[in-house]
Amino acid sequence: MNLHNNALIEAHHLTKRFGATIAVDDLTLSVYPGEIFGFLGPNGAGKTTTIKMIVGLLQPSAGTVRVCGYDVQSEPLLAKAASGYVPDTPNLYPKLSAKELLRFVGDLYGVPTQQAQRRSAELLKLFALEDAADDPIDSYSHGMKQKTALAAALIHDPKVLVLDEPTVGLDPRSARLIKDLLRQMAERGAAVFLSTHILEIAERMCDRIGIINHGKLIAVGSMDELRQLSAGESSLEDIFLSLTGGGEYAEIAEVLK
Repeated sequence: MNLHNNALIEAHHLTKRFGATIAVDDLTLSVYPGEIFGFLGPNGAGKTTTIKMIVGLLQPSAGTVRVCGYDVQSEPLLAKAASGYVPDTPNLYPKLSAKELLRFVGDLYGVPTQQAQRRSAELLKLFALEDAADDPIDSYSHGMKQKTALAAALIHDPKVLVLDEPTVGLDPRSARLIKDLLRQMAERGAAVFLSTHILEIAERMCDRIGIINHGKLIAVGSMDELRQLSAGESSLEDIFLSLTGGGEYAEIAEVLK
């Protein structure tokens, strides 16, 4: 991981208000080439709101986001062309097949036809979707839809990949495949930004982790740096609970033992 290169995701003083509620509060962070960045927080902490501002689905109330050097608000097409996004619940066109969806998304991103066809075939094979490639997406299982959404996000070989809960509902083999794929992308110089509730995934996969609570980014760093912040807690679960005020849950779990 090379943190000396220019950041591929840069959020500066990012704020989002919904009426009187501040969902994201003055958040600043950077994600670099070759890095898998994990984004953690309790339910309602502001994770998905932050992600939607990074990918251009929500307009910030204040602050800026740049993706690959492009301002997401003033240069949205360039920023979005450089990135791929998989939401927590992919909303795919149900009557298209996976093959048709990948062709359509490839066209949207301006991928040359032959290149899109080759890449589509590679991704369908990689995700074990070949046999169902011509079936309508509404006949797919949740896991197959998740893999189709990820294939669509990868069709144009983005430099930035943003994932909201990427392994939810996947069987262990598919989850492992996605983890290996994300590491390969990072090794090729992409920046991967993912939110997850599965702390074990974040601990094993991520080069750095950011923790958000009540809309504020309360900690950012490698596992070693986070341990120093949280009085030497060793596991990410313990660090997370100590930093987000979840110590009472740990006490309850201890009692239930």
